[in-house]
Amino acid sequence: MTATSDEQPSDQGRFRRVRRWQPPRYESRVEKMIREATERGEFDNLPGMGKPIDLSDADDPDWWVKRKIRDENLDSSALLPMPLQLRREAQDFPDSLVSIADEDAVREILTDFNRRVREAHLVSRSGLPTLVTAHTVDVDDLIDRWRELRRSRG
Repeated sequence: MTATSDEQPSDQGRFRRVRRWQPPRYESRVEKMIREATERGEFDNLPGMGKPIDLSDADDPDWWVKRKIRDENLDSSALLPMPLQLRREAQDFPDSLVSIADEDAVREILTDFNRRVREAHLVSRSGLPTLVTAHTVDVDDLIDRWRELRRSRG
């Protein structure tokens, strides 16, 4: 007896049938949906089709977050540590307050800012030390500057 392509001699001189790979005889629900969508052409002409995948930042574990922020032009300041968020917010004073017409509302915003700065100081003392700190603002000085801006732009 000679070995065919489907048969292999065993150690004892006998022949045993080697099973060849065959596609599964069943099709899962997901596989069926993919096959049907492909047949309908729903995967044709997708954006990026035929273009190489950008793996330039694949070593960064947060690559997808950064790409999402960049692609959708989202504000990434919420990802900064709290002291940096506060410093960035303080840099915009009083220009960021010009659209507010009520002085009491401006005073409340600035007072709330100072409260958040003090809370950030307490958190940094109880947690990991940080080299970046935010500073409280002089509410009365900023109110005066806000008034001048409102007069000059009004």
